[in-house]
Amino acid sequence: MTWHTPIFMPRRAVWLGAAVFWLAALMVWAQSADTNLLPLLTVSSPGMTNGLRDPLAESNLVMQADTTNAPDAATPEQLEKYRAELEQACSLVTTRQFTLAEQNLLKLLAEKVPDVIRQPALLNLGAAVAAENDLPRAQAIYTQYLERWPTDLRVPEILLRQGGVFRQMGLDNLALTKFYGVMTAALSLKTDQLDYYRQLVLQAQLEIAETYYQMGRYSDAAEFYSRLLKQPADALNRPLMQFRLVRSLAATAHNEQAVAAAQDFLAHFPDDPEAPETRYYLAQALKAEGQTGESLRQVLAFLQEEKKSAEAHPEVWAYWQQRVGNEIANSLFKEGDYMKALKIYLSLTKLDAAPAWQLPVKYQIGITYEHLLQPEKAVETYNEIVASEAAVGTNATPDLQAVFEMARWRAGFIRWQDKAELANHSLSETASINNPPATNSTAP
Repeated sequence: MTWHTPIFMPRRAVWLGAAVFWLAALMVWAQSADTNLLPLLTVSSPGMTNGLRDPLAESNLVMQADTTNAPDAATPEQLEKYRAELEQACSLVTTRQFTLAEQNLLKLLAEKVPDVIRQPALLNLGAAVAAENDLPRAQAIYTQYLERWPTDLRVPEILLRQGGVFRQMGLDNLALTKFYGVMTAALSLKTDQLDYYRQLVLQAQLEIAETYYQMGRYSDAAEFYSRLLKQPADALNRPLMQFRLVRSLAATAHNEQAVAAAQDFLAHFPDDPEAPETRYYLAQALKAEGQTGESLRQVLAFLQEEKKSAEAHPEVWAYWQQRVGNEIANSLFKEGDYMKALKIYLSLTKLDAAPAWQLPVKYQIGITYEHLLQPEKAVETYNEIVASEAAVGTNATPDLQAVFEMARWRAGFIRWQDKAELANHSLSETASINNPPATNSTAP
């Protein structure tokens, strides 16, 4: 049996027309509202979204804090009008009505609005552009914003968004450069919004770990996850981070650390959806460390477990129970540890009554009995398989048909072998009677 996890990474380039280039000349900036950033930061306050400030909240904050850059031509009435239009467009972005939001923002930007309006308007326009997967255009907008306002308080957040877009585009090294830049930029800014920048730096570190993980640089990923888990930040999504750490350690064969991390994960988050897969890595790491007995205990306990997550996602739970048991049992079988392998195979038969699962497992049980020199039990198991052929009938897949044929052949071979051994033993006894061994006698 073969298991694999498909990974889908969509890529789409969008042609930039003349109108888009004209818009780019306005020095616009993009912030994606949906850049697939790993949700390792949980929302801990209304002003944070996925570890970042909500664009609308940020826009309101800037408008309240900065009115010095408004041109003399912008009267209070005009500013109030611009703010109302901006708020309406921001609401469209928040509710994911990106096309309509873009139209409204372009209309607003076509006017001679002050920076206090232009900056958050461009920010939300960028969110709409990136959300529509126009990644090259979004990236150009980010760069132009930084060039026009290099000392803006949003610079660290813009770098973070740029990193996310670069990663979507498959440019992981450029993404890492931007994520590292977030930390440098945040430290260089003098501001009273320290909590906000701490959150950005933390998010950047998390994105670095995730990018390393996606690149297959598991040692680097494990190092970052280990550091982050030592931080007391309440906003960290610790179950997801620790699961990533376990997978990274397992991928780099750091089995001792993988065992410790997996055991800690299962102790603190036994009902987490990732618990079954974590149990798999734990069993594999224990076996690799030579702790076969403990690995067996973990597998048998797992096969008998019933968790809340199994009720919510029974197919996921069944998949990992079958995979953990099957791989560990097969490994023990190949190493000649037939008794331990048999214990797991017998437990596996209780997981699923479907013939497609039952019959191959039973066939492996029969083979194991043969290696344990228990031919009677092996034949009994093979006969159970053959007897179920009629019930399966025409629904038998080619794989099941092969199992039926092999079981039939193995049972016949064992019977023939028994008869051959009996005949050979009988011939040996007859030969011994007809040809007694010569006796040496010495005359007195």
